Amino acid sequence: MPNFRYISWSEYGNLAEALAEKVRANGKRYDLVVGIARGGIPVAMVVSDHLNVKIDFVNVKSYNDIGKRTAPRILSTLVEGVEGKDVLLVDDLVDQGDTMVFLKKYLSDQKPKSLETAVMFKKPWSKAEPDYYLETVSEWIVFPFELGEVGRQRASLDAQPRE
Repeated sequence: MPNFRYISWSEYGNLAEALAEKVRANGKRYDLVVGIARGGIPVAMVVSDHLNVKIDFVNVKSYNDIGKRTAPRILSTLVEGVEGKDVLLVDDLVDQGDTMVFLKKYLSDQKPKSLETAVMFKKPWSKAEPDYYLETVSEWIVFPFELGEVGRQRASLDAQPRE
């Protein structure tokens, strides 16, 4: 089982604002922030608010349990068009990078003027290198909006017989 790092609501707010400031400080103007559901929604909302930019979301599923990945698949997609726009794709973290790579290709095929990425955390083994990030971590990050879900999954794993 991985090591877990629990993020409080207060820390989450500070991290989201720090990421927004890091993006803002670069001086680039974006036409659209795209948040990756589920985890990227709250941080994308903060980034969008700080940059005063429209926001949209894409819902992608790539996990079905702690550490159990599936091939990324889109469950619901954007309302806003991205063609000819400067787009910032935002998520809470990038782990293996499959979701970020998948969505960068998906959005690039729609011909944005530019496409950059921002996350709070990245894993050192990720195949996706975000344009903006705050910290490289190896732990399994548990955000404050997923405490119940992770707790239930951990209890289920703990209940399984050991070999």
